[in-house]
This record gives sequence, structure tokens and C-alpha cells, in this order.
Amino acid sequence: MLDRYITIAGSGEAEIVEKKSRFIASVFPVHTQEEADEILTKLRKKYWDATHNCFAYQIGERNEIQRFSDDGEPQGTAGKPILDVLKGQDIKDTLIVVTRYFGGTLLGTGGLVRAYGKGAKEGILAAGLIEKMRVCLFTLEMTYPLSGKVQYLLNDKSYIIRDTAYTEVVRFVVEVEMGSEESFVEWLINETNAEISIEKGDYVLIERPVKS
Repeated sequence: MLDRYITIAGSGEAEIVEKKSRFIASVFPVHTQEEADEILTKLRKKYWDATHNCFAYQIGERNEIQRFSDDGEPQGTAGKPILDVLKGQDIKDTLIVVTRYFGGTLLGTGGLVRAYGKGAKEGILAAGLIEKMRVCLFTLEMTYPLSGKVQYLLNDKSYIIRDTAYTEVVRFVVEVEMGSEESFVEWLINETNAEISIEKGDYVLIERPVKS
């Protein structure tokens, strides 16, 4: 399993207009080809009167499943630009459908590529992006006088303190990215002169928003 990857936060929809043609982008999280095909079937029924329902999706840790369709548009002008939006940020487990209602003016090959790409990007913005990453939870125990310094050190290095408890000692539960476990322990021991208890815990998958 990947230590970290980018996907969408949820479903989203956006619309743009190019020379009176409407482009409606619908974005969905998908984890199997069957799920993607089911959504495509529903959208084709929803937009049964549309001129085109073009799409692209990629699924899997290594994007093992990639599909796209121009749905009657000139070859390479619709599905591929939509897929390129996903590939550009390596957005996984995501389906984008861009539905076009023809407005009476031909856009040309370049215009279609730009319109479908722009529609796909707007759809992604509407859905939002998150980064999923695997972190290790470390439990730190220390005296009250030391806790202020440790909290400052953690905040200064942008470590996330997941939980805090005040008993006979102060206890922090801290998220540490995979691959940084040993350096984290070594750094904290050096900074506190080994006056801290450090216990390595479970690995969990967390989500963080990605700034657009």
C-alpha cells in the first residue's frame, strides 16, 4: 500500500460555457471499474439529451486502470485532456465526466482540448483534493516543566499533536510520517537530553486537504 497519495475529497460538479456550448463536469470517487461504469450509465441517462458525455478515470495505487472516451468528439480532443488533468497531479481513484451541450459554434480541435481540460479542472476544484498518508502514532510522556518546550519543538517542526492528556505526567500522541520514525526519535531525545519517554504505536491512514 502506498504511504501517501492524492485523491478527491468527495463528489463535485462545475459548469463552464465556451462559445455558447455548455460543459458540465461531474467528478466522483471510484475504486473499481464496475463502480465507474455504473456511474457512467446513470449520467448518460441523466444527460440523455447531451451532445457528448466524455470521460476519463484512473484507479489503483499505480493507476493500473485507466480509461477515457471522446464519445464522438474528434479523436484526442476530449477524453485525453480530461485524463491529463488526473495524471497531472496523479489524482487517484477518480472519475471525471464532462458533458457537452453544443451551442451552435464549432470550437476546433484546440478549442475542444482547452474546453474539456478546463471543465475537468473546474470539476476537480469543486470536488476538492485531499492527500491520504500513512503515519505512525508516537506516545510521548514527560514532566510538566518539560512539556512546554516539547510542545514548542513539535509545533515548530509542524508535527500534529493528535491527543493530549494531563495526569501525573503530560502525554502527547503525535503523528509521524512513515520513513521519519527513527529520525524523529533521535531528534526528540537529543532536544530533551533523553528526559522523555517515547513509545512507538500503530500506523493509521489520515487525510489532509490539498491547497489548490
